[in-house]
Amino acid sequence: VQLVESGGGLVQAGGSLRLSCVASGTIFRFNGMGWYRQAPGKQRELVATITSSASRNYAESVKGRFTISRDDAKNWVYLQMNSLKSENTAVYYCGDSRVGPATPQSRVEYWGQGTPVTVSS
Repeated sequence: VQLVESGGGLVQAGGSLRLSCVASGTIFRFNGMGWYRQAPGKQRELVATITSSASRNYAESVKGRFTISRDDAKNWVYLQMNSLKSENTAVYYCGDSRVGPATPQSRVEYWGQGTPVTVSS
Protein backbone atom coordinates (compact mmCIF):
# COMPACT_ATOMS: atom_id res chain seq x y z
CA VAL A 1 0.00 0.00 0.00
CA GLN A 2 1.28 3.42 -0.93
CA LEU A 3 -0.16 6.76 0.13
CA VAL A 4 0.96 10.02 -1.41
CA GLU A 5 -0.14 13.37 -0.02
CA SER A 6 -0.11 16.71 -1.76
CA GLY A 7 -1.52 20.19 -1.40
CA GLY A 8 0.40 21.53 1.57
CA GLY A 9 2.10 24.89 1.55
CA LEU A 10 2.28 28.34 3.06
CA VAL A 11 -0.96 30.23 3.66
CA GLN A 12 -1.97 33.27 5.66
CA ALA A 13 -4.19 32.96 8.68
CA GLY A 14 -7.82 32.88 7.60
CA GLY A 15 -6.97 31.26 4.31
CA SER A 16 -7.75 27.82 2.92
CA LEU A 17 -5.92 24.79 1.65
CA ARG A 18 -7.05 21.49 0.23
CA LEU A 19 -4.94 18.46 0.99
CA SER A 20 -5.16 15.37 -1.19
CA CYS A 21 -4.02 11.80 -0.69
CA VAL A 22 -4.03 9.08 -3.32
CA ALA A 23 -3.83 5.42 -2.37
CA SER A 24 -2.54 2.50 -4.39
CA GLY A 25 -2.11 -1.19 -3.75
CA THR A 26 -5.27 -1.56 -1.70
CA ILE A 27 -9.00 -2.07 -2.14
CA PHE A 28 -9.58 1.53 -1.18
CA ARG A 29 -13.35 1.55 -0.88
CA PHE A 30 -13.24 -0.88 2.07
CA ASN A 31 -10.71 1.13 4.04
CA GLY A 32 -11.04 3.67 6.78
CA MET A 33 -8.98 6.75 5.97
CA GLY A 34 -7.74 9.55 8.14
CA TRP A 35 -5.75 12.73 8.33
CA TYR A 36 -3.37 13.25 11.22
CA ARG A 37 -0.89 16.02 11.90
CA GLN A 38 2.30 16.53 13.83
CA ALA A 39 3.41 19.97 14.90
CA PRO A 40 7.03 20.66 15.85
CA GLY A 41 7.82 19.23 19.25
CA LYS A 42 4.43 17.55 19.57
CA GLN A 43 3.01 14.09 19.07
CA ARG A 44 1.02 13.19 16.01
CA GLU A 45 -2.68 13.78 16.56
CA LEU A 46 -5.98 13.07 14.88
CA VAL A 47 -7.46 15.68 12.56
CA ALA A 48 -10.28 13.82 10.81
CA THR A 49 -11.31 10.35 9.73
CA ILE A 50 -13.79 8.92 7.28
CA THR A 51 -15.02 5.35 7.19
CA SER A 52 -15.82 3.20 4.18
CA SER A 53 -19.46 4.24 4.62
CA ALA A 54 -18.45 7.92 4.72
CA SER A 55 -19.04 8.42 8.42
CA ARG A 56 -16.88 11.33 9.52
CA ASN A 57 -15.09 12.15 12.74
CA TYR A 58 -13.26 15.37 13.56
CA ALA A 59 -11.00 16.70 16.24
CA GLU A 60 -12.86 19.31 18.26
CA SER A 61 -10.41 22.01 17.28
CA VAL A 62 -11.20 21.69 13.55
CA LYS A 63 -14.94 21.07 13.60
CA GLY A 64 -16.78 23.50 11.38
CA ARG A 65 -13.59 24.52 9.57
CA PHE A 66 -12.20 21.30 8.09
CA THR A 67 -14.01 18.77 5.90
CA ILE A 68 -12.82 15.28 5.03
CA SER A 69 -14.13 13.55 1.93
CA ARG A 70 -13.27 10.61 -0.28
CA ASP A 71 -13.57 9.53 -3.90
CA ASP A 72 -13.64 5.75 -3.98
CA ALA A 73 -13.68 5.63 -7.78
CA LYS A 74 -10.28 7.31 -7.91
CA ASN A 75 -8.79 6.23 -4.54
CA TRP A 76 -8.49 9.76 -3.20
CA VAL A 77 -9.13 11.24 0.20
CA TYR A 78 -9.25 14.99 0.73
CA LEU A 79 -9.06 17.45 3.58
CA GLN A 80 -10.53 20.87 2.92
CA MET A 81 -9.17 23.31 5.49
CA ASN A 82 -10.80 26.69 5.87
CA SER A 83 -10.26 29.57 8.29
CA LEU A 84 -6.76 28.34 8.99
CA LYS A 85 -5.00 29.41 12.16
CA SER A 86 -1.33 29.55 13.07
CA GLU A 87 -1.84 26.62 15.42
CA ASN A 88 -2.77 24.48 12.43
CA THR A 89 0.87 24.60 11.29
CA ALA A 90 2.08 21.00 11.10
CA VAL A 91 3.00 18.18 8.82
CA TYR A 92 -0.21 16.49 7.75
CA TYR A 93 -0.26 12.74 7.18
CA CYS A 94 -2.73 10.52 5.42
CA GLY A 95 -3.41 7.18 7.09
CA ASP A 96 -5.10 3.98 5.94
CA SER A 97 -6.79 1.28 7.99
CA ARG A 98 -8.03 -1.99 6.55
CA VAL A 99 -9.56 -3.04 9.87
CA GLY A 100 -12.20 -0.38 10.29
CA PRO A 101 -12.10 3.33 11.12
CA ALA A 102 -8.68 4.98 11.04
CA THR A 103 -8.93 5.83 14.72
CA PRO A 104 -7.42 5.40 17.17
CA GLN A 105 -4.02 5.97 15.61
CA SER A 106 -2.96 2.40 16.43
CA ARG A 107 -5.44 1.17 13.81
CA VAL A 108 -3.63 2.99 11.02
CA GLU A 109 -1.55 0.46 9.11
CA TYR A 110 -0.05 2.65 6.43
CA TRP A 111 1.10 6.26 6.36
CA GLY A 112 2.02 8.70 3.65
CA GLN A 113 5.18 10.75 3.76
CA GLY A 114 3.37 13.86 4.95
CA THR A 115 2.76 17.28 3.48
CA PRO A 116 3.75 20.40 5.42
CA VAL A 117 1.28 23.16 6.13
CA THR A 118 2.49 26.51 7.43
CA VAL A 119 0.00 29.16 8.48
CA SER A 120 1.43 32.61 8.94
CA SER A 121 -0.22 35.06 11.28
